[in-house]
Amino acid sequence: MSFTKTNGNGNGHAPKPKNVLGGPLESCCTDPMTGFYRDGYCRTGVDDTGRHTVCIEATDEFLAFSKAVGNDLSTPMPQYQFPGLVAGDKWCLCMLRWREALHADMAPRVYLRATHEAALTVVTLEDLKRHATDDE
Repeated sequence: MSFTKTNGNGNGHAPKPKNVLGGPLESCCTDPMTGFYRDGYCRTGVDDTGRHTVCIEATDEFLAFSKAVGNDLSTPMPQYQFPGLVAGDKWCLCMLRWREALHADMAPRVYLRATHEAALTVVTLEDLKRHATDDE
């Protein structure tokens, strides 16, 4: 009998995703439904090459910036279950896009408890905290 090694938490289940603060990852938004897996969470996996891990609150300024750099987040694309964002919407943003916006002084506000810990591979917790909307 052979056993296949799996990535799990020892009880047959995958580990629960964590946020940048080390706690359980909270839902970012379900209206509009967000997340690479369209489940409301900014979780990531091998299929998610963009790493949609940063839970943001969209602003008009950020949406204009994102469109200007080639990522139009305000135009609906039903074929991708994407409604188009408006100011005030929460959304799971690619961590590299958030970093790009940070360097251009256009970074949107962040929900830390709904931002996946993988974002810390490209941005610092301090940068995220400076743009946080949640009380930490």
